Amino acid sequence: MKVVLIHTSPVSLNDLKALFKEIIPEVEMVNIIDDSLLDEVKKNGKINANIISRMCAYVQVAKTLKPDLIFNQCSSVGEAFDIARKQADCKTLKIDEAMAEKAVSMGSKIGVVATVASTVKPSSNLVRTKALEAGKEVTVNEYLVDGALDILMSGDVDKHNELVIEAIKKAEAENDVVVLAQGSMTAIVPLLSDIKKPVLTSPRLAVERVKKELGL
Repeated sequence: MKVVLIHTSPVSLNDLKALFKEIIPEVEMVNIIDDSLLDEVKKNGKINANIISRMCAYVQVAKTLKPDLIFNQCSSVGEAFDIARKQADCKTLKIDEAMAEKAVSMGSKIGVVATVASTVKPSSNLVRTKALEAGKEVTVNEYLVDGALDILMSGDVDKHNELVIEAIKKAEAENDVVVLAQGSMTAIVPLLSDIKKPVLTSPRLAVERVKKELGL
């Protein structure tokens, strides 16, 4: 079986490779990376026609590889993928869908912590959509650690972690469950032993969902 992943940066690539190897080693993983997508959505603050067009093109490219599932790695372009996935002739998945569903199942006040401004709206909207699908009323509170992803990508991991942990603590005090909108925040989980509320990250939940979707 084969899964094609569409990435907007290499930041989560190794983590996802490790999760595929651990959870679904029998599945071939093919990666398409275009870091200009994330740059453009960050500059615009939201998706635009160019981003949607390129995402549709990547789904078309993915289709030529005859995958069993097409996987969108980036929350910031999730709404562009929602449009592009309509062209797919196989299963599709966004990295944060399983996380949003789990968050809705765990509480009615959900904190969304993001390190990129362009991720806040689509990630929060996804939680609201999953709540609507579940017939549940939720309150979504947003916590933007603006620029933290840039700090991480520059190599200052400690500063990134310090800023994100501060936001997580604030979100913990005000919500039932906290979701981390960027997969790049997964590495911070071992540092959260003082946090008593559930903190959800997307990569493992997403790969577990891939396994379920593929019937493995």
